[in-house]
Amino acid sequence: MVNKPIKPSDGEGAPLLVLYDGSCPLCRREIGIYRDLRPNAPLCFADVSDPALPLPDGVSGPTRAQLMARFHVRTADGQLLSGAAAFLALWAALPGWHWLARLGRVPGAAWAMERAYRLFLRLRPRLQRWAARLTGEVSAVDGSDTPSRPEVK
Repeated sequence: MVNKPIKPSDGEGAPLLVLYDGSCPLCRREIGIYRDLRPNAPLCFADVSDPALPLPDGVSGPTRAQLMARFHVRTADGQLLSGAAAFLALWAALPGWHWLARLGRVPGAAWAMERAYRLFLRLRPRLQRWAARLTGEVSAVDGSDTPSRPEVK
């Protein structure tokens, strides 16, 4: 599902489209933090985890599984970024996160951030299971038959 663009505090333009795995408890939590901020550039968030929904317009090339495996953003000019480059583009649009985007411009920093992100991706399945247990969710993350969300009674 693609949400309405979050308008910047100043300026206009095509939104930065943030593509995230809504079935991942870690991803949902992080995106929730970003959504609560007032961006400096237009942002739009799209959960790509639901196979019943089409991918957002202008997103072609990677499969849904590839989009869910790594963090992606589509820039205003249509470029699809992933991994550390995607985070750097998002952080540049968010107040309080600019310093990380600036840090990414230091020679070698983006390379190191990408390596750290790849390490995180190897640990992500275990971290997802841990996060799901903490929040009371049991889901396809660990392959169980139990509902992915706590039942409301």
